[in-house]
Amino acid sequence: MRKVLLFGNSGSGKSTLALQLKKTENLAHLDLDTLAWLDSSPPQRAPLEQSRSAIDDFIQANDAWVIEGCYADLLALASPAANEVIFLNIPIEQCIANARNRPWEPHKYPSKEAQDANLDMLIDWIKDYENRDDVFSQKAHLALFDDFEGTKRMATGNRQENTQ
Repeated sequence: MRKVLLFGNSGSGKSTLALQLKKTENLAHLDLDTLAWLDSSPPQRAPLEQSRSAIDDFIQANDAWVIEGCYADLLALASPAANEVIFLNIPIEQCIANARNRPWEPHKYPSKEAQDANLDMLIDWIKDYENRDDVFSQKAHLALFDDFEGTKRMATGNRQENTQ
């Protein structure tokens, strides 16, 4: 059974690939955005134990799955149960273009207009990927990728590299 962790920068194509895997391989899909944040204003991260419980419940309920997100801390919680990682290490300019062309994500925003109102903030976030030193950074994603002992795939644009 395929158990995939899928991660990368915002706009790297995580949701698109996860939905494709869900459709073509009948994998259960967990978007970590749906459990990483409390319903508060301003947004605040959910406590790690709350997120851990939701991730554990998802893993226990499904034999084959894809978990996607940019949260290296949450992905690390699921890593022992995974047998594959895919790191979408896509160039920043491509991530920005993807973000500009992103369809409405109704599970994240009440409307396309609300989503687009955050676009400038998202683009600034995407641009800082290589410079950040947090759980959302390229540095954290590379460490997660390097530490994983199962099947590894890294996409760096139109080309894909496989590492065992």
